[in-house]
Amino acid sequence: MKGYIRKYLTALLVMLFAVSVLTGCGNKSLEEGLKLLEAGDYEASVDKFKEAAEKDQYAGEAYRGIGIAKWELGQYEAARNAFVSALDNDAEKTAPIYNFLGNCEMQLGNAKAALNYYNLGIACEDCSEEMLQEMKFNEIAAYEQCGEWENAKTKLAEYTAAYPEDTRAEKEAEFFETQ
Repeated sequence: MKGYIRKYLTALLVMLFAVSVLTGCGNKSLEEGLKLLEAGDYEASVDKFKEAAEKDQYAGEAYRGIGIAKWELGQYEAARNAFVSALDNDAEKTAPIYNFLGNCEMQLGNAKAALNYYNLGIACEDCSEEMLQEMKFNEIAAYEQCGEWENAKTKLAEYTAAYPEDTRAEKEAEFFETQ
């Protein structure tokens, strides 16, 4: 997940830079929050993102940043709430944000809600092959957590057909054989 977060932060920094150049103005708090987040200073980044959200300029991106920082801090309910606030404040509906929301719900024991978010993410136009693979694997775990073993087995069969090189899927298949 760390590599994925690094890629996501890089994309956010590029987006922020582009917005700043195109509009001729930036949000210093948002920029500082992104730099702190990238440096791993999650608590300080949350403070900067909150400042940016209060200014209401790029609030969706500020809440997205809060969500990532809270995720890194292991504060999954706060992360989920921040990602929902990001969407409520016009942040772009992307596969990564839905994946984060699904992962938060899984951490909170809400597998049905996680499945909904994974499905929304899988349907996003910006869903990369890497993200698609991650969400499809997460979907299997969500079905398991729901106790929907037949759906989990079906999704695992689809997954292993699409990604035969993934050793995690082999371990899942072994797990199912013991059930």
